[in-house]
Amino acid sequence: MENSEALRRHLLQGLAIPAHPLALDENRRLSERHQRALARYYIDAGCGGIAVGVHSTQFEIRDPAHGLFAPVLELAAETIDRHLAAAPRPFLKIAGACGPTAQAVAETTLARDLGYHAVLLSLAALNDQPEDVVLTHCRTVAQELPLIGFYLQPAVGGRVFSYDFWRQFAEIESVLAIKIAPFNRYQTLEVIRGVIAAGREDIALYTGNDDTIVTDLLTPFTFEHGGRSVTRQIVGGLLGHWGVWSHAAVQLLENIKAARLQPQFEAGWLQRAAAVTDMNAALFDAANAFAGCIPGILEVLRRQGLVPTTHCLNPHEVLSPGQAAELDRVTAAYPDLVDDAFVAANLDRWLS
Repeated sequence: MENSEALRRHLLQGLAIPAHPLALDENRRLSERHQRALARYYIDAGCGGIAVGVHSTQFEIRDPAHGLFAPVLELAAETIDRHLAAAPRPFLKIAGACGPTAQAVAETTLARDLGYHAVLLSLAALNDQPEDVVLTHCRTVAQELPLIGFYLQPAVGGRVFSYDFWRQFAEIESVLAIKIAPFNRYQTLEVIRGVIAAGREDIALYTGNDDTIVTDLLTPFTFEHGGRSVTRQIVGGLLGHWGVWSHAAVQLLENIKAARLQPQFEAGWLQRAAAVTDMNAALFDAANAFAGCIPGILEVLRRQGLVPTTHCLNPHEVLSPGQAAELDRVTAAYPDLVDDAFVAANLDRWLS
């Protein structure tokens, strides 16, 4: 996958791409053993790539006091390459980049030098800038590595962008995909309309809307362009939610792909959509404005033995009151959407 066309083909197939969490020990230090185990887990679960250095990896890794951004990216890339060496297959290494233009370019250049294929570009640092300034920022970063766009919900630091912004963003040649994560149906439609209006059938659409994963993946989106109807699908997911229960998530996506080929889909999919959203509410701590989002992810992985603690670099990020009980409830309610048995069968090997 060393050229952009191969990357595009891979992404357009529709992949499960988890956001890679950060494994910290009791002293809030990186546990390299568990960090490697997580990458091996995602590969063996059947994921099509991993996103590293993103929200789930904790933005504090960039703090000079921790100095973990480069080590975490390097560790993930090395682990992926070594684990896939025995049975090579296409697998996308995505690095998160954020901050003002100079920082984003520096992070993207580092990712490129470490062998990453694309950069997921957070725009939160430019929330007070006009859209034309943000677009210039994106074009500058895109000169270093292919881009995956990122529409982040305002509740966790994003902003609202216009339809015109997404149309112009889609005109950037090296854009491979867009992670659509505003947690808003109107804004989701504007991204898809913008991509269609730009004539970019080669840009893969990915859901980051963890509150409506199944619905996003099942819906055909049809808009007029150039005097004809154009239908696009959100083909896969680049999700924090899929950083847990990943083996089940891969199977869910494959089942959705099969369902999309049928002339009609079964009404049971609506029930499944609600179940996945219910699980996400517990995982991401929706009841408390997502305050326990990262600890919720880590708690599931801790219970499975994939990480040693739920510690975050920010000691104030902890499970919310009642969140652990909610995780108990949803894992018991939807056993087919968890992968405890798969993890238990492979954990010793991943940790070795």
